[in-house]
Amino acid sequence: MSENTKKKSSAKKEGKTKTEELQAKISQLEETLARTEETIAKDKDDYLRLMAEFDNYRRRTSQEKLELVSMASTETIKGLLPVLDDCERALKVLLESNDSDAAKEGTELIYSKLMGYLKTKGLAVIEAQDKDFDTDLHEAVAQFPVQEEEKKGKVFDVVQTGYTLNGKVIRFAKVVVGI
Repeated sequence: MSENTKKKSSAKKEGKTKTEELQAKISQLEETLARTEETIAKDKDDYLRLMAEFDNYRRRTSQEKLELVSMASTETIKGLLPVLDDCERALKVLLESNDSDAAKEGTELIYSKLMGYLKTKGLAVIEAQDKDFDTDLHEAVAQFPVQEEEKKGKVFDVVQTGYTLNGKVIRFAKVVVGI
């Protein structure tokens, strides 16, 4: 073999080994890149799930706080309902009596201020007198026979006023129903 041929053969071998080494490094880098991309995708997915979970947690705790405040105000207003009942009874008695006008006016003033304040908090009276009996709003405590056909199934008398708070019944109206 000639010296030239040996050099060419040696150069070819060196070229092949360098090419093989480069291809091995490229392959290794591609594998590393694929693993890195997988890790990044997994981390991104974990991050998005964590953010969604945190957002749900934040929303849930906010809702729970609102419900807690609402429940506290509901309980407070429920506690004031007997006071409203007493004011209504006092007004009824004062209007039927010959007591001074000052007592009537004072009681009316107290009742209207208390009722006005509670209305600003979402309290509403359930209108029942002469309305159709509705089990969603009324609680029948008695039945009363009536002669007129149009009064049957209607509220004949209101024994205790019912109330709603922000559209939700907090106390049913206790009524007498005509039969």
